[in-house]
Amino acid sequence: MKETIDLKKQTFQIKSLTKVKQQLFRWAQSFDPVCYLDSNAYGQPLYGSYEGLLAVGQQSQSTYYFSQNDPFEQLRDFHKKSGGWLFGYLSYDLKNKTEKLHSQNPDYIQLPEMHFFQPVFLIKIFSNHVEISSYKESPTELWKTIQAIPNTPLPDSPTIDPTQIKSRISKADYLKTVFQIKDHLLRGDIYEMNFCQEFHVAPIDLDPASLFDKFNKISKAPFSAFYRLNNKYLLCASPERFLKKEGQQLISQPIKGTIKRGKTTSENKKLTQQLLHSKKDRSENVMIVDLVRNDLSRTCMPGSVQVKELFGIYPFAQVNHLISTVTGTLSPSADFVDALKNAFPMGSMTGAPKIRSMKLIEQYEQSKRGLYSGAVGYITPTGDFDFNVVIRSMLYDDTNRYLSFQVGGAIVNDSVPALEYEECLLKVAGIRRALCEEKED
Repeated sequence: MKETIDLKKQTFQIKSLTKVKQQLFRWAQSFDPVCYLDSNAYGQPLYGSYEGLLAVGQQSQSTYYFSQNDPFEQLRDFHKKSGGWLFGYLSYDLKNKTEKLHSQNPDYIQLPEMHFFQPVFLIKIFSNHVEISSYKESPTELWKTIQAIPNTPLPDSPTIDPTQIKSRISKADYLKTVFQIKDHLLRGDIYEMNFCQEFHVAPIDLDPASLFDKFNKISKAPFSAFYRLNNKYLLCASPERFLKKEGQQLISQPIKGTIKRGKTTSENKKLTQQLLHSKKDRSENVMIVDLVRNDLSRTCMPGSVQVKELFGIYPFAQVNHLISTVTGTLSPSADFVDALKNAFPMGSMTGAPKIRSMKLIEQYEQSKRGLYSGAVGYITPTGDFDFNVVIRSMLYDDTNRYLSFQVGGAIVNDSVPALEYEECLLKVAGIRRALCEEKED
């Protein structure tokens, strides 16, 4: 395997984590594909393994467009043949291969449904050192090149007028649709459904790297990601983990429950207590925790699935969230692909029951989700992995000069349509600040 024959590795001590991250990100912009994962030194216990990972260039790749093939079997085969680290994404619409579903809404970005690549260069970033793995030049020469990059800020991303941001669904239609979804809840068709809407700007010329740099500094999210594939980009500031595998342990951390950050410590404390005791938010969270438990039980040993934390309060730049942690022990008869396939797409972005919710999502939403509410992450040579949930994200097609960002929330019986709409705007506040330099409320 190339992992043992050609790969050169070396560790280098660092003095300034911020400086090195900036130099690495600048250096990466001359490559395609690129996957940069940044935990932003998030302090809460989120089972993190790295401060950051940077994978650039490709030894080999696996790209999936819809066909008769099973994308998860394709991923399993690619991992076996490559023998090395893989970086990539799973789009939400792979649901059509895990269940008898379809996606017919317009797709304005048109990324492949799945993409993974084995990088030429892999850099693991820790708080006080980096580990460089290379299939080409020596890590020492590579480190010299990176250190020589000027420690100057990236050029400012141009700002736009807020009126340039358009929605695929008007506020009035959004409110009407939430009422229609609540009818399904009253009839018992579903217990909860995640309903999303798309905002877009076109035509727009921008520098994706500069915009991500700005967006990432605003949001400081623990599962941030920059992904480049040809002329298309993901700029992601996700606060949510989809699924992690470490040895035989699986860890999922669904988010359900959102409230704004307070301007002062005392105000924020009152708001977090309000969130913690909100009947609606607790109900949302419990339903998705039950769904995640069911998903993990499909590949975990009987009796091993546990709720390690229920209703944890986690602070982020613009909001506070309720996050629960569900763990399980993978069955000896299952592998990493089985774990991913049986839990995908994540319950926090569908609803419950899962299949019925996904059918209604297709009926009521106006855009294909694509990579939004999919997952980006890595797979190690031994089959360990860590994937985020692609939310709080922008997708950009450089050729068509089209920028898209979607946002959603859980609709339950207690949902007030106007408040659901306001929650959507709260969740995209970081994106709007990055694009328009809007001030915080």
